Amino acid sequence: MMCGITGWVDFTRDLTLERKTLAAMTETLRPRGPDAAGLWLASHVGLGHRRLAVVDVEGGVQPMLARRGGPETATVLTYSGELYNFRELRTLLSTLGHRFSTSSDTEVVLSAYLEWGAGFVDRLRGIYALAIWDATREELVLVRDRLGVKPLYYYAYDGGILFASEPKAILANPLFTPRMSVDKLPILFNPRLTMPWETPFTDLRQLQPGHLARVDRSGTHETPYWRLVSREHHDDYATTVSAVREILDDVVVHQLVADVPLCTLLSGGLDSSAVTALAALRSYRDLQSYSVDFAGADADFTATALRPDRDTPFALAAARHIGVGHTPIVVDPSALSEVTPTTLAARDLPSLGQFDASMYLLFEQIRARSTVALSGEGADEVFGGYPWFFDRSTVWGDTFPWLGSAPRLTDCLAPDVLASVRPHDDERDRYRTLLARVPRLAGESGLAARMREVLYLSLQGPLLYLLDRKDRMSMALGLEVRVPFCDHVLLEYVWNVPWQMKVADGREKSLLRAAVSDLLPPEVLWRAKSAYPATFSSDHAKVVRADLAAVLNDGASPLRELLDVDKVKDAADGQREMMTMANNLQFVLPVVEVDRWLRTYDVSITS
Repeated sequence: MMCGITGWVDFTRDLTLERKTLAAMTETLRPRGPDAAGLWLASHVGLGHRRLAVVDVEGGVQPMLARRGGPETATVLTYSGELYNFRELRTLLSTLGHRFSTSSDTEVVLSAYLEWGAGFVDRLRGIYALAIWDATREELVLVRDRLGVKPLYYYAYDGGILFASEPKAILANPLFTPRMSVDKLPILFNPRLTMPWETPFTDLRQLQPGHLARVDRSGTHETPYWRLVSREHHDDYATTVSAVREILDDVVVHQLVADVPLCTLLSGGLDSSAVTALAALRSYRDLQSYSVDFAGADADFTATALRPDRDTPFALAAARHIGVGHTPIVVDPSALSEVTPTTLAARDLPSLGQFDASMYLLFEQIRARSTVALSGEGADEVFGGYPWFFDRSTVWGDTFPWLGSAPRLTDCLAPDVLASVRPHDDERDRYRTLLARVPRLAGESGLAARMREVLYLSLQGPLLYLLDRKDRMSMALGLEVRVPFCDHVLLEYVWNVPWQMKVADGREKSLLRAAVSDLLPPEVLWRAKSAYPATFSSDHAKVVRADLAAVLNDGASPLRELLDVDKVKDAADGQREMMTMANNLQFVLPVVEVDRWLRTYDVSITS
């Protein structure tokens, strides 16, 4: 069940007196869980839950309490996510003596903890963020799924911790004050640089993907329970293709489990088309698919390196071939700026402008028809699909490949801020930090070794950035989006396939293409990578320019003294093409959105 979780542990106060605050924290997450709410309090702990019912709609009420003893021996779970192997685990746990009163995966998670303790995480296959209070040990356990599909934030302080699915629940507690250091400007201006544990808010952390945190009287201790491991790959090409198809088919079958309407997001690209085709093969219901387009795109679409063509014709062709119903959701560009305050509230961080707004409007239409959607997110990072994977200068550049030699918005900072923040040093430090984490293969060298680095880097900031956007925009509407390509069993296998085998036909994602070649029409199978759509509407561009001018001309803007206004204006008017940007306005848009975020959340900036 995709939900919202929150909680508070404090060993210095009686939290049974803080029901009002905990209720307020929980209420902020209502959009994530519109179906039900729950609170559980004891002397030093309070857990909150908002529920979106997907499996066992009648059961699975949370927080869920193990049926044994009183508060002093309670084990209580608040959980957001989907456990795709819960049926297998339920069968195993039943043989070990556990009895179940619901058919929900929540009860399976709780029983797994009771059986195996913190080691239960090794048995979970799915997407999840969860918290378990173990009263016997006086310990809170926080867990986040291996790839970070579901978010989990925490603020640890002397004597306790606040945690939540989204920052808004933590912000609802008076213990937390929204502040940021000027040193965080690089990740505000380019969220792809954000480290897996980092947020712009001072003292607010993300639990890292594949990590577990224990909270007791001695403090908060975060440790990894899963990491990618590099091993020799011994399968030949034909066996590898067959294995990928088998794993993918198994993943999709597991992710079709739902007691509510389910659909797919179908852009007409290789990734989403593969998911839709596999789902159609296994689904016992009439499957529906959806894509997004913009009114007026016939006239104003502009091809770019990352968006060489429009999705709609390919999505329709894929749907016809697969045999599913398809609806293109057409967004009016004039509506994008109107919904930006909503996307900001969903994110609690600067909006991504038209990309957040159009995704929100897409999901709003889908949510009227469905509760669960399958998406192709993650295939480019797992199989190697982005154009910069095939550009020698970016591959071998000594920085993040998706940045290459493109201009940085931080170059538009005021001279004194540039000298203080040193964004180029900051970027290099981030790059080196992640590079040191790459799980290397002994004896590997040359292009094979470098592409292992490039793929690993892509699984960090860029993938987390995309997953975070998908989660926030979907869960703001109570829509659950599942991502089969982020299954850790699939990733563990494909990670160790040599790069030359991944690009065996000389194109991006060769391995995936070969694995699903029998399912898709040629025009979709061989379509070049095209990123999530952008609008090129001149009317929308005028709105963005006006918003930018308003910020730059406003002496009260919290960014006013931090920017070199002339440089920002030059960047907005320039013509330099950037691989990851639709246009120059996308490049400077963070100035507008960061300004809006700082004002809306009343964030104070410290040096």
